Amino acid sequence: MKISAKIENENWHHSIIVATNGVDQKLSIVAKPSGQGSSVNGGELLMAALGTCFCNDLYREAAIRNITLTKVSVEASGEFDRPGEPRFNIFYSAKVEGDASDDEVNDLIAHTDKVAEIQNTLRSGVNVVLTK
Repeated sequence: MKISAKIENENWHHSIIVATNGVDQKLSIVAKPSGQGSSVNGGELLMAALGTCFCNDLYREAAIRNITLTKVSVEASGEFDRPGEPRFNIFYSAKVEGDASDDEVNDLIAHTDKVAEIQNTLRSGVNVVLTK
């Protein structure tokens, strides 16, 4: 599976297109009030990626276990000191409601934490390479 994102910005126009296996979706994020750059920063999008991945993976893993989820709420946060330094103290939490016992839901959450791809990507410290 190939996942990509394309960002274009010029004079109050900001465009983000994400794709999985060539299927494009446009995200609606406006430019900064100055017109240069995104009104949402990369750290915010990183936290959204963590939350989105965990939310989607909870539904996937619940289906495997024949659990129907009725509500998922995920919050993610991280700290940032200075430009150029990585985020630290990244935490996330989830509240899950469905047709399973508290023990089954807690087990689902713990299992999903182990298989969530974005979380595991960050945990592994994968290389990021700038190409031309």
